[in-house]
Amino acid sequence: QVTLEESGGGLVQAGASLRLSCVASGRTFSSYTMGWFRQAPGKEREFVASIRWSGSSTYLGDSVRGRFTISRDNAKNTVYLRMNSLKPEDTAVYYCAAGSGISPLVPLYWGQGTQVTVSS
Repeated sequence: QVTLEESGGGLVQAGASLRLSCVASGRTFSSYTMGWFRQAPGKEREFVASIRWSGSSTYLGDSVRGRFTISRDNAKNTVYLRMNSLKPEDTAVYYCAAGSGISPLVPLYWGQGTQVTVSS
């Protein structure tokens, strides 16, 4: 069992940066692929980024590639999403996920989500 808790969301202006964090509880954190999804109002949940347990491989969705990076610190049971050059269309609830695979990431566990709002 893995419990995930996100933090770091907020309200920012277009062009700003944010870093989301996701802390996992559970002894097997390092064995899971971790990732981020997002869901905007009225839209389906969208894949954002994933990272293998070793950190050796990452995968980013087309809409964020070149602006977002994902990283993890297995010693801290934490995965990060660094978001640069934010756009209003990045506004969404961002969810942390733990699962298998990388592209696609198949989530087994979800966090509660953190709101990111980007104003124009």
